[in-house]
This record gives sequence, C-alpha cells and structure tokens, in this order.
Amino acid sequence: MALPLYDNQPTRRAPLVTYLLIAVNVVVFLLSPVASVGHSGETRLQRNCEQTTFLLKYGAIPKEMIDNRQSPMPEEVASACHPAPFRKRPWLSALSSMFLHGGVAHILGNMVYLFIFGAATEDRLGRLRFLLFYLLVGYIAAYGFAVTYPGSMTPLVGASGAIAGVLGSHLVLYPRSRTIALVLSFLPFRLPSWTLLVQFFVFQWFSLGDQSQTAYVAHIYGFVAGMICGLLVRRGGFARKSAALNWH
Repeated sequence: MALPLYDNQPTRRAPLVTYLLIAVNVVVFLLSPVASVGHSGETRLQRNCEQTTFLLKYGAIPKEMIDNRQSPMPEEVASACHPAPFRKRPWLSALSSMFLHGGVAHILGNMVYLFIFGAATEDRLGRLRFLLFYLLVGYIAAYGFAVTYPGSMTPLVGASGAIAGVLGSHLVLYPRSRTIALVLSFLPFRLPSWTLLVQFFVFQWFSLGDQSQTAYVAHIYGFVAGMICGLLVRRGGFARKSAALNWH
C-alpha cells in the first residue's frame, strides 16, 4: 500500500480548478446525509432513510438515464421511509453524482488522487479546458455505466469516473512521470506514476465488496476516455506548452 504525496511534474501556476473541485466535493460530502454531520439526534432508521432518499434523488440511476425520465421510488423505500416527493432530471443527475460519495474512505481516496494527478493535467490543458475535460469524462463514465447496466436502479455516486479520466490523461501525457509516495505508510519512495494508477483501480475494486455505490465499470469508461483525450492533446497540439513537458 502506497500513499501518494506529490507528482514530479512541474507546473507554471497554481491548479485552482483542481483545488476548487476538491473543495466542492468535500463541502458537498459534509453537508450530505451520508456524512451524518449534525444528525446525532436521529434514529438509525431515520438516518438510513435520509441517506437512501438523498442518493436516489441526486445519484445517477442507469434506468432513469437510459429512459431519460424519473422512475418511481422503490416500493421498499417508499413504504419504510415515506419520502417527500421530488422532481429529478436524469441527465443532470450524472453531474450531481460526480460530487457525491458513499463514505469517508471513498472521498479521501478520490481527493488524494485528484490532488496528486490533477495539477499537471490542468497546467497542460489550461483551467477552463481542464474543467470541461473533467466534466466530460465524468459524463462518459456515468453514461457508459448506464449503457452497460440499463436496467439497474442502484444509484451511481462518486468522482471516481472523472478522476479515472484524469489518471488516463496523465498516463498518456506524462508516461515517464514519477510520484513520491509513502510505502507501508512510512517509507518514502520515488515510484513510476503508473504503479499508483494501478493501485487506484485495485482500491476501487475492493471498495465494491460491501455493496458500495461506486461502480468499477464506470472507472474503466472514464479511464479510456481520459486516455483518448490525452492522445488528442498530444497529437493536436492545442494544449498549453508548459514546463510540465519534462517527463523525467
């Protein structure tokens, strides 16, 4: 197990979009029922109902996305929780789902990888293009998952698909980059960045073992989309020319 600390790619300016995305993800998580901040007086049933309804309202549900219409509340949830009615636009849920997370470990793992690998990609693309790229690969990941499992009613939440896209682009743009990481939590090593990318997917795979709301196949769609975008950047020459071109 390696904890990435920083990437060796130099940047010309602060990655403000990366910082903003991390801040929005953290704030949304803390304000959501999943974090249970300020909900100490609730019973376990009330907390579970609030969390389930919240994820159904703002998560990306494959069946809704394919049909492009809101599905009825699952009967078991309606009978147990009696949630207030709400209106939902499925195509917007792909966006809102990128800023939701299923737990502390989920958001911490995602934000660490976004912090480490987002800066160089943002510097290479420029801030606005990086933001558009991030949202694009997040949408591709969500709809790729929906196409693969069109009848699923399980909400898809998490920034993992978009971050997998960032990792895919980083691998293409900086194939020889190195990342300083703590191995076994205390030994610093200079590792090839691709080894940390492999660890990201391994971590995501094991996080699915307990009925997590993350979806591994969405990460694959996001990663492949990110690699394709990275190839287009390298061959098209429309990205920013910066000091980050040093791959050593």
